[in-house]
Amino acid sequence: MIRTLNIDIETYSSVDIKKAGLYKYVQSPDFEILLFAYSINGNPTQIIDLAKGERLSGEIIIAMSDPNVTKHVYNAAFEWYCLSKYLGWDPANWLNQWRCTMFHGLYCGYTAGLGPTAKAIGLPQDKRKMSVGTTLIKLFCTPTKPNKKNGGRTRTLPHHEPEKWELFKQYCVQDVEVEKEIESKLSNFPVPPAEQKMWELDQRINAYGVAVDQQLIDGALYIDEHTTALLTDEAIKITGLANPNSGPQLTKWLSDKGVEVENLQKETVSNLVETTEGDVKRALEIRQELSKTSVKKYQAMVSAVCKDGRVRGLLQFYGANRTGRWAGRLVQVQNLPRNYLETLGHARELVREKKVDALKLIYGNVPDTLSQLIRTAFVPSEGNLLLISDFSAIEARVIAWLAGEQWRLDVFNTHGKIYEASASQMFGVPLDLIKKGNPEYALRQKGKVAELALGYQGAGGALAQMDKDQEIDPKDYSDIVRRWRASSKRIVDLWYSLENAALSVMRTGQPAGVRGLILARESDIQNGLDFLTISLPSGRKLFYVKPFLSENDFGKEALHYWGLDQTTKKWTKVNTYGGKLVENVVQAIARDCLAITLERLENAGYQTVMHIHDEAVLDVPKEKANLEMVEKIMSQEISWAPGLPLNADGFVSEYYKKD
Repeated sequence: MIRTLNIDIETYSSVDIKKAGLYKYVQSPDFEILLFAYSINGNPTQIIDLAKGERLSGEIIIAMSDPNVTKHVYNAAFEWYCLSKYLGWDPANWLNQWRCTMFHGLYCGYTAGLGPTAKAIGLPQDKRKMSVGTTLIKLFCTPTKPNKKNGGRTRTLPHHEPEKWELFKQYCVQDVEVEKEIESKLSNFPVPPAEQKMWELDQRINAYGVAVDQQLIDGALYIDEHTTALLTDEAIKITGLANPNSGPQLTKWLSDKGVEVENLQKETVSNLVETTEGDVKRALEIRQELSKTSVKKYQAMVSAVCKDGRVRGLLQFYGANRTGRWAGRLVQVQNLPRNYLETLGHARELVREKKVDALKLIYGNVPDTLSQLIRTAFVPSEGNLLLISDFSAIEARVIAWLAGEQWRLDVFNTHGKIYEASASQMFGVPLDLIKKGNPEYALRQKGKVAELALGYQGAGGALAQMDKDQEIDPKDYSDIVRRWRASSKRIVDLWYSLENAALSVMRTGQPAGVRGLILARESDIQNGLDFLTISLPSGRKLFYVKPFLSENDFGKEALHYWGLDQTTKKWTKVNTYGGKLVENVVQAIARDCLAITLERLENAGYQTVMHIHDEAVLDVPKEKANLEMVEKIMSQEISWAPGLPLNADGFVSEYYKKD
């Protein structure tokens, strides 16, 4: 009796999957599955050479269609969607049968990628991915560049490279074996059922996709090319340089004009524009304008848009690792330029109609205008509207709830003006005086920057980073830090309580509890796995791999673990502290709030097309665009977070934007 199938496939498509994404890749007319490797119930892996005419056996077809047979795959979304196309099955009908080992690894605190995960988890070299895999995939799975040596062919087939094809089959088999090893090692640390359901919802959202305004995109690319050419020509005439976009060339030209600069970074150029005049000023203004040209995301939309005008696969489940937050893919919707134009709609129409002169006359800086319009390229399905709603100050609410900082909870349960309230607490000024028109209103900015910078044990450096417009005298930073911490004692206590609990668990091996969080040491000696875990109110856990105690840079004993360095993107030793642990926990709880809300929205019949940070974007028929209902769903209390004051604000629009 078949209970499990471990699967790996190799495929061909002329579409570049890295630029276009899974869905457009599979929808290509020349898409095909080349190899199908599988293991039944953990037995040795077999392979079916589809490219050479072999076919899936009746036994495998039956097992694939059997809802009681669990399909285990590394990056299961790929095999699920590819095999749905190959078999002609509705992807939605068998989604719940799939288990993603990549997701399982990410849940347990590891990195993405089969090879890197195998290495991090401790598999010996002979049980990891074959190093030739990348070369073989490029050879057989992507178009071949024609030349005399290969006879001018545009694709490499098995008979062209028979020895390499046999090696490729071994590689496919090895992938299944490695995936089985990883899944086996992680089996004592299972993914919670609620998270499996969330993975399935994520696939449904990604597969549905979001429509894009292709006329706007075409107009933006046309106008950008036209404007860039004009600005470049003007810069050449002013400077006489062959390439005025070249940093070294422009730096030397400025030096010849008596203007010495160390770099041409955004802030440097901005300051120089204010202090120069004539040709120098105009050359720098042009550099400013050209640097604002942000058409890469328009180009990414063109690469990823499917034949039906929708872009799919914009979200990566557990892409931010440990905390479980989503990451952006393809167009990177988590990192879109903000819009602040009051007449976005008019600007959109000018771009759609390619009216360059009118756009420049009305809005001045054309590249900046195009940048602001990127969001608006995402549009609803025909006859629908986008309903956009986001949680209000979700992290500030979660940290107040978790720490039990009552005055903050009172703020969120009433007027919600946390920046004003923070300033009031910090400086002892009545709240009703901190309003526009009063001199005390200047304190609001200090409250705002403090709230955004200091919740996770930040100090003066964090304030400086958040105070981007330098509205606060740096001399005041230390005083602001002292005042904020004095008015937020419960949050400060949370930092040290969580840090001390982690140290205690590491020293004694005994679990410790802090504000409803449970910290524990969880190990599987037989498989060589060791974790520090933090159990969240939702039932999900945060995993810290191979934890140990060691001195940090300040000579203090601190928790260390193995993780992905966010700067180098390498798997390495990482140290942490109380504020960082609190940040992990707060962001994870905020993510869990969004996850359960996305589920509630789906259950209420709403179609989510994407979500950005704490914001849900819904594709809704005009007659069902009930903003009040959506805000009510998003503000509902969550059973595992009693007393957490959630609130949401939203709006309805004919295109995506920031309200």
